[in-house]
Amino acid sequence: MKIIDKNGLKISSTLYEFVNEEAIPGTKVNSDDFWSKFSKIVHQLAPINKSLVEKREIIQKKIDNWHKSNDGKDFDKKEYINFLKSIGYLVEEKENFKIETTNVDKEISSIAGPQLVVPVDNSRYALNAANARWGSLYNALYGTDVIPGVIKKDWDKERANKVISYVREFLDNSIPLRNVSWKEVEKIEVTKLAGEYALALSVGENKYNLKNVNQFIGFCGDISNPKSILMKNNNLHIEFKIDENSKVGEIDKASISDIIVESALSTIVDNEDSVAAVDAEDKVKCYRNWLGLMKGDLVSTFKKNGKKIVRKLNADREYISKDNKKIKLHGRALLLNRNVGHLMTNPAIKLNNGEEIPEGILDAFISTLCALHDFQNKNNSRTGSVYIVKPKMHGPEEVNFTNSLFEKVEETLNIKKYSIKVGIMDEERRTTVNLKECIRQVKNRIVFINTGFLDRTGDEMHTSFEAGPMIFKGDMKKSTWLNTYENWNVDIGLKCGFSGKAQIGKGMWAMPDQMLNMMEQKIAHPKSGANCAWVPSPTAATLHSLHYHKVNVFDEQKKIKTRSESLLKNILEIPKADRPNWSIEDITRELENNAQGILGYVVRWIDQGVGCSKVPDINNIGLMEDRATLRISSQHIANWLHHGICSEQQVLEIMKKMAKIVDEQNKKDQNYIKMSDNFENSVAFSTACDLVFKGRVQPSGYTEPLLHKKRLEKKNLN
Repeated sequence: MKIIDKNGLKISSTLYEFVNEEAIPGTKVNSDDFWSKFSKIVHQLAPINKSLVEKREIIQKKIDNWHKSNDGKDFDKKEYINFLKSIGYLVEEKENFKIETTNVDKEISSIAGPQLVVPVDNSRYALNAANARWGSLYNALYGTDVIPGVIKKDWDKERANKVISYVREFLDNSIPLRNVSWKEVEKIEVTKLAGEYALALSVGENKYNLKNVNQFIGFCGDISNPKSILMKNNNLHIEFKIDENSKVGEIDKASISDIIVESALSTIVDNEDSVAAVDAEDKVKCYRNWLGLMKGDLVSTFKKNGKKIVRKLNADREYISKDNKKIKLHGRALLLNRNVGHLMTNPAIKLNNGEEIPEGILDAFISTLCALHDFQNKNNSRTGSVYIVKPKMHGPEEVNFTNSLFEKVEETLNIKKYSIKVGIMDEERRTTVNLKECIRQVKNRIVFINTGFLDRTGDEMHTSFEAGPMIFKGDMKKSTWLNTYENWNVDIGLKCGFSGKAQIGKGMWAMPDQMLNMMEQKIAHPKSGANCAWVPSPTAATLHSLHYHKVNVFDEQKKIKTRSESLLKNILEIPKADRPNWSIEDITRELENNAQGILGYVVRWIDQGVGCSKVPDINNIGLMEDRATLRISSQHIANWLHHGICSEQQVLEIMKKMAKIVDEQNKKDQNYIKMSDNFENSVAFSTACDLVFKGRVQPSGYTEPLLHKKRLEKKNLN
């Protein structure tokens, strides 16, 4: 690959040409000026970045040594907390404050709803996610297990009627009528009273109206025969499609052909855990898709059922309001960009001494550069903001570094200070216990905090690696530290003034085929005070949106503010097993579950460069997996190996056994390369083994260094 020498940097020509020929044109940025300032900032910040990553390891060694020196003693929580303070792991909590972020889009500040996460390297998926702002509730119900019964290939009138009945109950609860049920309504009209449009609902000769007439927002079409009616509940829109000639409309009493609901209000377009981007070629693929989203011209062409399909971004939606004015509603999810964290470097750009530059610095500059196009066309943000979610930061010092980086980007691109908004992913233990002080570092640009079981548990295990063998993964969800952590995140966010200004998020529902279970369980997220929660698909977003009609999150947040605050000492309750006298059968079952998950994900990452996909688990249940899966599973096995719960030979035999199962699960994939045919020469299998057997010495238990190394090795073999 050709290398461009410029301003003390060695830049891949692939990246250099993308920036100069695709990203910069149409902005007011001068190419030479950009690269000159970029180089200066990289040389200034790269050493600081490196020292922050090294500090993690210094602190970790001190924690390891503390556990070793206290081995066999009763665990003294007070002594442990004082130790963590003495090494700078726990910082002093200062006075209370409120965040001061301004120019935040309403999808983040004042509307609660589902949040999608999508890998940026797949243009088709990215467009689907952006377009998932609106979803057909009828389709989401008809095609999933929320409605009982077999889903037939041909039109099933009986199933359609079950969907209609389900939706009528939803409407009775979210858009209630006065003295009548939606099940009885036979005709929907719009009337004009005193110069203003109103809704008129007929049952026989009788006319009815909404309990709350303000829920009627507008309509499309003729007032006596409208094409659609627009309603609103808990700040979320619901559109009634009316068409008596459609297949559904002709069997519906009121000729309602579909109910369209606001679904994925926001989408995280991911450059991190759900992609496999290891070089300039991969990075440019990601950046190019983000640029297309920011320009609004991204297109994906593919074949489905033998037909050519062209996918592009949806247009805005237009209606007539009650006072006869035009309403325009945003047709797409508000897009946030998840950059990589501080750990990884990338060969796309190197210093003159041959060192790769930090990938997070590169991401910040290019993500924002691409967003300059959106500042002009308002295709995404209507407030002149670019939203960057920053993962894997450890404590306030690292958050402060991100703030400094974003300031440098703003200065370089000549945009208003605090135009770059930041989301803190609360998935590292040192960030959790110092969350308030982390938020303080970015109080003028913070728009998002969240919790996530997988990464947070992976870091929990790695931090306390020497404390003892960890409990079973399934028991983690019932542990003191985890439940306290989930509440603590919300408590701190509300204390810092997030309500009405910023998102408090909860984690992913990983089983896209189990929507009935999701509908039963995921309502816990809005009830917890979270105004967004992650879903794996547009269909899941549409269904999860119903929870935000049932629960007014902002009312829940008011209640939560009055509860007793979560306690730091409970977060620091280490999830180790006091008496690990487990049976061989239970140990084997846990190891097999972990090994199967690792192998099923790694084989696609290494061989095909797929960073996110539906991976069958040990019970053949499809799970949407990303790198966080590897972190928790590999750290768990590594911890058990270290403490003698299992042996290397035992684990290796299980890895080989599960590799054969994974091979069988993937036999219909034409691009799949079997691991079990040649274990010694399978790069994927060796990677999976390295993640486990070298897991203890991986930085913070992360999987990226090994994955990137092995993926590059695989690419060079091809």
